[in-house]
Amino acid sequence: MADLYLKALESERKALWATCRLKGLAKDTPERQRIAELDRLIAEHKARKPA
Repeated sequence: MADLYLKALESERKALWATCRLKGLAKDTPERQRIAELDRLIAEHKARKPA
């Protein structure tokens, strides 16, 4: 079964990353901080999920 929460997190991260690359945003912008937060949430979710 598809993990919709994980897919949503990864989709948001991918869209933000594309925006940051396009605009050349620095690391301290809110978008880049949100990407770091999404990375943390994704890692926590994958660690919690049984293999």
